[in-house]
Amino acid sequence: MLALEVDEETKEALREALKDMVNPVECMVFVTKDPRCTYCEATVQLCKLLSETSNGKVVTKVFYEEKSKDKKVFEKFKVTRTPSLILHDGYIRYTGIPAGEELKGLIETLIRLSIGDPGLSSRTIDALKNQLKGKAYIEVIVTPTCPYCPYAALEANMFAFASEGKIISDIVEAVENPDIADYYGVTMVPVVVINGNVEFIGVPREDMLLKAVFKHQKEQLEIPFRRELYFS
Repeated sequence: MLALEVDEETKEALREALKDMVNPVECMVFVTKDPRCTYCEATVQLCKLLSETSNGKVVTKVFYEEKSKDKKVFEKFKVTRTPSLILHDGYIRYTGIPAGEELKGLIETLIRLSIGDPGLSSRTIDALKNQLKGKAYIEVIVTPTCPYCPYAALEANMFAFASEGKIISDIVEAVENPDIADYYGVTMVPVVVINGNVEFIGVPREDMLLKAVFKHQKEQLEIPFRRELYFS
């Protein structure tokens, strides 16, 4: 397993970034003790670092696949891969460690959840809350080195936040989950998938993403079952 090494300068930068948090945000971390999960320990360390540098505003809870009491939480949130992060009662998810460039999107997501402002236009918020009748599962395929991926991830996360339970956002790290990237034919990132339909390559405009959500909405939210690669 990889360990996370962070110097004091980085910690100070995180403190500065997270100082705008107002209300606590729960960050649920799902991991395994299996050494084949390369990034599990680093993900735990990352979330604990966010707790430390936010003065406890990021509330980290760690769940292990091997613990019987934790397995029920895995089942409740339909977590089938480790590491995974769950925010906003399961409507914002990260499949794979949000490291590198992706950390920027995670931090901004935490801040916006904390202050209760998705940062979307009033038209988009009204459409998601009051006009959208169906539901959508948005996957954003990303990599740690992609400078545009955090913007696509943040946009999807805020759609989930503003929709009040109609949308799930899942940020899928392609390097750790190559089978998902291959399934969607990903050759460059970010890729935005809505209810199984590849809709955008690159960061979509807010109005374009809204239109696509309405186009592909379904009656029920469906979280795909994906067995761990090293158990298949």
